[in-house]
Amino acid sequence: MVTKNILVIAQRKKTEALRMATGLTLLDDVVTVLVCGNLDNSADTGEQLEALAFSDVPVTQLDNPANFYHVLAQAISQADMVYIL
Repeated sequence: MVTKNILVIAQRKKTEALRMATGLTLLDDVVTVLVCGNLDNSADTGEQLEALAFSDVPVTQLDNPANFYHVLAQAISQADMVYIL
């Protein structure tokens, strides 16, 4: 079985994107999360971040406008599958 690189981009529904990424960790694929902007401080968001940290899934916040599009384009080009929520 070939391992895929899955990228989840949390744009509008950020907590839902984190929840989805947590579910994708059940596969044997590599999961990475990019967050556009800031996350809220809700308990649900914290729970998902904790689950992703436990699964060693990198979560990167893209909040620097200077390199936002460069980081985003590089991550997309390296992924086999991209989910944008």
